[in-house]
Amino acid sequence: CFHATTSFSSLTCIHCGFSDWKRINCVTFPHPDVMPEQQLLKPSEWSYCDYFWADKKDSQGNNTVSGFEILLQKQLKGKQMQKEMAEFVRERIKIEEEYAKNLSKLSQNSLAAQEEGTLGEAWAQLKKSLADEAEVHLKFSSKLQSEVEKPLLNFRENFKKDMKKCDHHIADLRKHLASRYAAVEKARKALTERQKDLEMKTQQLEVKLSNKTEEEIKKARRKSTQAGDDLMRCVDLYNQAQSKWFEEMVTTTLELERLEVERVEMIRQHLCQYTQLRHETDMFNQSTVELVDQLLRKVDPAKDRELWVKEHKTGDIRPVDMEI
Repeated sequence: CFHATTSFSSLTCIHCGFSDWKRINCVTFPHPDVMPEQQLLKPSEWSYCDYFWADKKDSQGNNTVSGFEILLQKQLKGKQMQKEMAEFVRERIKIEEEYAKNLSKLSQNSLAAQEEGTLGEAWAQLKKSLADEAEVHLKFSSKLQSEVEKPLLNFRENFKKDMKKCDHHIADLRKHLASRYAAVEKARKALTERQKDLEMKTQQLEVKLSNKTEEEIKKARRKSTQAGDDLMRCVDLYNQAQSKWFEEMVTTTLELERLEVERVEMIRQHLCQYTQLRHETDMFNQSTVELVDQLLRKVDPAKDRELWVKEHKTGDIRPVDMEI
């Protein structure tokens, strides 16, 4: 049993005397004063499906944004962040490639190439280590491209298309819900008018009894009854639409949640791969200079002198005084 209230967004039960629920942007919520206890769908998980049912103002405070739209914006932002991470890795790859190129060029430099002995061997190995290090960085850049950058770019290639499909699906359900809400309001107003008409004709009958007045009352009562039936039918259709929207919201938000978990885990794995490759590069670089370290420890000025003397000596007979 319903009658019009001063609030456009609520219906009041005559038996209770106060609103049992409130409607915000065509969605029905329980009134705080009579709200039954509601359990979260996924307690203790902070799940998307539990916390995005209401709409809220945008950052400028002008327009209303649905909870689902906020989730979509989160997903699209995540996709953009993933793209920017891939661009970051691409810049690192360029740096590694350029660094490898410069190391290789420097390793071929002829400066101090004529140094001899044990020191000369150490110097020659140091220059060779640059070429080895260049190769390590080149391989590092190649693996970064295939094992980090490419997967980041390829992940969810059709992500935006899928999000748009979800957006349109939920938006269509919300529009359908709004149209059902409008039908309820129209039927409610029609019932109010019919009830007022019936009340007015009933008052007229009390003043003057006539067959015409009785006939008008019967007709008004039929119309009022029909208006009540129409309202109940519209409410039922509205509830069906809201139930469908609710079910699809739960299903779709859980899918968005799964995709976000998958995205974060995928990025974590590939960033771990990045650090692993970096550690391997450090180890390879370390190995390229180990031989240099060994040769440097063997540098012996006395040995160098021995080798040089043996190769370049001109004679070991020393001069003596002249005798007459």
